[in-house]
Amino acid sequence: MTDVRIIAAISENNVIGNNNEIPWHIPEDLKRFKQLTMGNSVIMGRKTYESIISRLGHPLKGRKNIVLSRNNDFKDEGIIVARTIDEALDKNKDNEIAYVIGGESIYNDFIPFASLMEITRVHKKVEGDAFFPEINWGEWVETFREDKKGYSFITYKPPRLYFGD
Repeated sequence: MTDVRIIAAISENNVIGNNNEIPWHIPEDLKRFKQLTMGNSVIMGRKTYESIISRLGHPLKGRKNIVLSRNNDFKDEGIIVARTIDEALDKNKDNEIAYVIGGESIYNDFIPFASLMEITRVHKKVEGDAFFPEINWGEWVETFREDKKGYSFITYKPPRLYFGD
């Protein structure tokens, strides 16, 4: 069974994107994202995939890229297209961990399946048009925190999976 993990950078007002781009540049967050996701699968929506292509010119290297899209004609080299959550998870059978990397509706769909959330909390409010779903953070157990200047790396586990140290 796939271990589903959410990874996101979120502002104080829950913004995750603006005009299909990340509204901040935090090199250490990008480094952490690469370190955590490398060698695993990444599951994303089509718009997130297109923003990666516009920035990098190719899918994320060293990871199985699974893109959810309702468009039956959508396809691209170097990715696996899935139409449903179940299909995305089924296409991940050979990888133990799948990181869900956005966008808004994809996060919303996968949070109930998540065993872990790796969050970069950006300590400012920003303008945006894509938001992380409203969740009750009190229901999640903070198991790791590293505060930096302007942001924090935080790991959360749902209470049903947390048994202490």
